Formats: sequence, structure tokens, C-alpha cells
Amino acid sequence: MKKLFLLTVLVFVCSGLIAQEEIRLRVINQYESSVGQFTLMQGADSKEFVADKEGYVLLPLDSLTEVKITAPLHDTASFSYAGLDNSKTVVLTKSFGWKDLLNPMFYIVMGGLWIILLIVFAETGLFAGFFLPGDSLLFVAGIYSTNLINELFKSFGLDWQRGEWFDLLLLVTLISFAGIIGNTVGYWFGKKIGPTMFRWKDNFFFKKHYLEQAHEFYDKHGGGAIVFARFLPIVRTFAPIIAGIVGMDKKKFAFYNIVGCIAWVVSMIFAGHFLQKWVQAQFGFDLKDHLEAIIIVIVLVTTAPVLIKLITGRRKQSET
Repeated sequence: MKKLFLLTVLVFVCSGLIAQEEIRLRVINQYESSVGQFTLMQGADSKEFVADKEGYVLLPLDSLTEVKITAPLHDTASFSYAGLDNSKTVVLTKSFGWKDLLNPMFYIVMGGLWIILLIVFAETGLFAGFFLPGDSLLFVAGIYSTNLINELFKSFGLDWQRGEWFDLLLLVTLISFAGIIGNTVGYWFGKKIGPTMFRWKDNFFFKKHYLEQAHEFYDKHGGGAIVFARFLPIVRTFAPIIAGIVGMDKKKFAFYNIVGCIAWVVSMIFAGHFLQKWVQAQFGFDLKDHLEAIIIVIVLVTTAPVLIKLITGRRKQSET
């Protein structure tokens, strides 16, 4: 009888210890960015936790008990550890902020491939698109190429097996087409009313000095500017307009337009897709967990030539 009592106590204690063991959990938002600080509420108790850069944290949770989790600027979510999938990830919905417009994942989550096509078109088809995240958006689209094509097929009620290269080539084709049409609209716009743009006043959507920079870039590189401009934020928005203003031959513009768009889309999409595969195979981690750092690097690399040009240009003006 005494042994039975001791055994019961031991089982009770062990079960309590197991229930309160530390559990590894990942907390992210809908854009797959880590939620650095959050509050966990279990019954009447609440405690704040700080996760690592990838959103992981060790929590003393009862695996069966439902808890609530919340974070600043995020909605509250309820979950039980036992009810989570194998990734053991909790997703909190982040409230919209204007900074989200610079985050490529915002567009992928909100509109998928359709909004990517609209953005690529708007960057050149609408001269107001210079602030949109074209380069980083395409790089991230390459990482999520399969997901994007899956959603596209589902929107048409299609469900059939495809290969990796089919998804990539279809993605490149659709985005390249949007870019080519966008440049063509920009060229037409420049030919029709472009000269009057130099008399426009600056506003949120239009900056005259961006137009002047694109004109200077075109004068220096000629037709090749249409190709080079695709890889330079801001300049690519106004380069086709400048081509229309100076009356560039339509056939010549069409050639450089197609070459530039395809080169830009292929390089960005393929870089994202294959770099993701290589890093995962060689180092065992997922680029999706480091998107914020990657986006910062891409923005710095692609905007560096423009920033250098602005700085050196101002120095030359001050010297004269």
C-alpha cells in the first residue's frame, strides 16, 4: 500500500514536470517576420517574452492548455501547443502601417502574383511607381515562386502537377510581359505629354529632379539606358518616358525594352529561387527566416549607384 502511494505521488510529480517543460515555439506575423516581443497569457497569469531574430523562444507551457498571445501592433491569438503543426509556429496578424508598403512580403501576402504584376507595370507604366519595391519584390517572388504559381492556378480552379522549371518560366514570362507593357505605356506617355512634365511642380508622386536624372542617364548611355535603367530604382521609372520625349525609334525602343525587362526579371527571380535552394542545401537554413536582412542588402546595393550620383552631383554643383 505504501509503495502504491509513493508510486502515485511520483507519477503526479513527473506529470507536472513534463507539463511545465520548456517548449520551443516560433512567433511570426503574416509577413513571416519574427515578432520580437510578445505577452503570453495563461489564465489570470501573463508574462512577457523576447524571441530571437528568427522568432524562436523557449516557453514553460502546458502542452495541452490553451493560451493567448499578443504583441504591440498585433492582434491576439489563442492556441495550444499540442494543437500546432510540426513547425510549432504561431502567426499573429500585424496591423497595417505605412512602412509595410516597403515590405515585399506585404504585397505577396495581400495580392500574390496579381499585385506583383501590377507593381512591375506601375513602376514604369505609371510614373508614380518609383517608390515601389521592385528589385526586392522580384527576389522574394523567386523564393516563393511555387507558392505564387499554385495560388494563380487555384484562382482559375486548376490543380495539376508541375515542375520547378515550369513554375519559374511561367513566373518570368508573366512578370516580363507586365514590365514590357509598363515601359511601352511610359514611352507612349513621354511621346504625348512628356515635354510638359519638365514644367510640373513637385508633389508626393512626382519629383522633377528624378526626371532630370533619367534624362542625363539616357544622354550618357543612349538606347542601352533602357536596359541598364531596369536595374536602377527611380531611373527605370522615368527612362522610358525620356525615350518617348527624345523621339527614340519605336522598333529600337521595343528591342531594348524586351531585352532589359527579360534580363531584369530573370536575374532577380532566378537569384532568389536558386540562392534559396543553395543556402538551404549548404548551410541548412531557410532564407525565408532572414528576409528583412536580405531586403535591406538588396535595397542598399540597387540604390547605391543612384545615391552616389546624387552626392557627387551636388558636390560638382557646389564647386562650380
